[in-house]
Amino acid sequence: MVMWPAVTLLGFLVLTALVIAMGTSSTARYEAEKRAASASRSRGSAPEATRATATATAVL
Repeated sequence: MVMWPAVTLLGFLVLTALVIAMGTSSTARYEAEKRAASASRSRGSAPEATRATATATAVL
């Protein structure tokens, strides 16, 4: 009598843990890709900012 509710609860807990594990790895991958894209964007815009500062200084 008590076996089926226990099996159901155990299955629910296992599936919940699986969903959490999959979500965590997916989120970590998303954050890593976001950081990499942000780093490449900031490296690309740094020379432009330096040029803008040099131009503004030359005008003054």
